[in-house]
Amino acid sequence: MSSTKIDFLYLSEEDMIKAGVTDMKECVEAIEEMFRLMKLGDYRMAGANGNSHGAMVSFPAEPEFPNMPKDGPDRRFMAMPAYLGGKFDMAGMKWYGSNVENKKKGLPRSILMLVLNDKDTGAPLAFMSANVLSAYRTGAVPGVGFKYFAPENAKTAGIIGPGVMSKTAFDAMIAVRPTITSLKIKGSSPTSKSAVGFETWVRAKFPQVTDIEIVDTDEEAVRDCDIVEIATSSPTGDPSSYPFVDESWIKPGAVIACPASARFDDDFIINRARSVADNIMLYEAWHEEYGLQGVPAYNTIPIPAVHVMDLIHEGKMGKESLDDLGDVLIGKIPVRRNKDEIVIYSVGGMPTEDVAWGTIVYRNALKLGIGTKLNLWDTPELA
Repeated sequence: MSSTKIDFLYLSEEDMIKAGVTDMKECVEAIEEMFRLMKLGDYRMAGANGNSHGAMVSFPAEPEFPNMPKDGPDRRFMAMPAYLGGKFDMAGMKWYGSNVENKKKGLPRSILMLVLNDKDTGAPLAFMSANVLSAYRTGAVPGVGFKYFAPENAKTAGIIGPGVMSKTAFDAMIAVRPTITSLKIKGSSPTSKSAVGFETWVRAKFPQVTDIEIVDTDEEAVRDCDIVEIATSSPTGDPSSYPFVDESWIKPGAVIACPASARFDDDFIINRARSVADNIMLYEAWHEEYGLQGVPAYNTIPIPAVHVMDLIHEGKMGKESLDDLGDVLIGKIPVRRNKDEIVIYSVGGMPTEDVAWGTIVYRNALKLGIGTKLNLWDTPELA
């Protein structure tokens, strides 16, 4: 009879870094393999459709009870569960609370943890700090797109919104396109802390990027760039307030990654741009959850592929107008239809990403003897 004892591994943020969570090249490889498995169907996420982003607890604007949190920017709790098969063969869940007021306390806006579980018994295998993990997997997802869609000899990159999300995305750019030597940065102002800090960070970490410019406008950040990352924080609800990119600014053959709000002219989206989603079924799930209530889903989820789903629902585009990254990875559709096509690559974020990269880091920690073993029980009281 097997032992009933259950131990699990606790990994602090420091432990995660020692175990390799910041290895972007390996992270991109893990996320690429994850997308292949998802295209084969060897995964499950939340919801009856198996593709839900997760389950969110939000709060009322004026709570009836004195101790209940009040709604505010990024004020929520969220659970993001998933199972991922293949070489990962792991179940897990990212759980976090988010509150923009955290920044006044010197804390990240969101504080994240990831739990990994035995797929058969449900027993915990690991409980790990997930802020750095989540940041790196978030950057690796655009990285997979850059690997396939960016020009082979890409030289110039543009960043609109120089925050943490753009730092890891730029790390992924360099991992897959080490030819990049020029960077244009657009922050809230040329002297903003985020823009200046981003430049300082790039110069220290990537000395091969010798030509760095902080620009005044989105247009300057986009023009002549082979790769553009748009990752600004902007309120949802009114698409006219989302960052706008004019077709005339975009270099032929460029790829534009959009892990946050972004807007393009509908004529461009419908007739000339190539729209690619990291996982079409995620956007279908979002549209099912948010877009069939009389209000376009794009008003709530400000990512370009969500707008494409709205246009498809309205009959203005066909379903074939939105490509799935997984179809590219398995060779079902071509990487490029022509060298000058402009790729708008939407990044939604999924718990399978956390499980994929978390599993690799957890296994690294086991091999290296990193972390603290904790005991759940030797014999369960209520078996």
